[in-house]
Amino acid sequence: MNTDQLIKLTQKLVRQQSFPGEEEPVLKLVEAEMQTLGFDRVWVDDCGNVIGVVEGAQSGPTLLFDAHVDTVGIAPGVPWHYEPFGAVIDNDAIYGRGSADMKGALAAMMMAAATVDRSQLAGRAVISASVMEEVFEGGALKAVMDDIKPDFVVIGEATNLNISRGGRGRAEIQLETIGRPSHSSAPHQGLNAVLEMMKVLQAIEGMSLPSHPLLGPAIMALTDIISEPYPGYSVIPSRCRVTYDRRLLPGETAESVLQSLRALPGLDDVKLNISLTEGEHQTYTGAMLQGTKFFPAWEYPESDPFVQTALRGVQAAGLEPDFRAYRFCTNAAYSAGVAGVPTIGFGPADEPDAHVIDEHLSLDSLVGAAKGYLGIIEATLRK
Repeated sequence: MNTDQLIKLTQKLVRQQSFPGEEEPVLKLVEAEMQTLGFDRVWVDDCGNVIGVVEGAQSGPTLLFDAHVDTVGIAPGVPWHYEPFGAVIDNDAIYGRGSADMKGALAAMMMAAATVDRSQLAGRAVISASVMEEVFEGGALKAVMDDIKPDFVVIGEATNLNISRGGRGRAEIQLETIGRPSHSSAPHQGLNAVLEMMKVLQAIEGMSLPSHPLLGPAIMALTDIISEPYPGYSVIPSRCRVTYDRRLLPGETAESVLQSLRALPGLDDVKLNISLTEGEHQTYTGAMLQGTKFFPAWEYPESDPFVQTALRGVQAAGLEPDFRAYRFCTNAAYSAGVAGVPTIGFGPADEPDAHVIDEHLSLDSLVGAAKGYLGIIEATLRK
């Protein structure tokens, strides 16, 4: 494998800004690079995902590698030591937004698929460069999977070159308290929805949440609070809405999560509405990704056949992976959690490297990922 070509490809991808809904320029680059690398078929689907296929000499299973190209933004006023889209190499690492999350993984997947000996494969390796993961996990991957119907999926999110056999899910929950407006000079005549919400927040903070031996504890994190009317000029607010980010564990369902909130003690007199957020996000092609923001957790045992196949492939590439699980939510919430397709995670960088100032990816990790992807292809599809 040409490591210089791999590094330069990663730099090209990082230099192209690609916030959610603005991924078209980088995906045009991906499409052109796949064609240059000799993929057998390359196309752009209705959602704007770029899909490239390498066909083996014989028929066999379909192995899908997925990497999203959208990135989080750059917080204004927060200084970077390196240009966020410069892809500067320093200290044997590439610096830039998206280097770790997850354009390095995409470049490594592309190079691995292009390097494989097709004559020795039964089946096909497919690379999807997907959109909008940062705002709607699994929404765009569903379109890819509906199209190609994979037998196995590899998610390239960061694992520090270990194998993730599970991952937390995520739910976005809205709670709304209903009060009664009054003039703020006579608050006793109204019912302050914000004060009512404070009772709810206190009850939530006292909740006992489950834990899992591999995925760790479930999490309930308050992310915003809004009162109405806003601004509240001389008026007691009649509504208050909060959003919670709930990190999910295997076995938790939408109903079980909502029921745990409905059963909170001490809130019988609070007028409270509880619901899951409905997501609607438009891709750069104009397609709409829609659905309830409940993305299930997932887990496979170490003995699972695909987990063991991936382990053999990564070990054959000269790496020594451990098993772990994603503590954040990924596109695997759809591939494994909803669709039930055997899925593992394997990628360069580590989870704390994502979404940070001076995001970077070590060159050793990048090269290791490409070798590992090649090993997984050969272990899964070799005749």
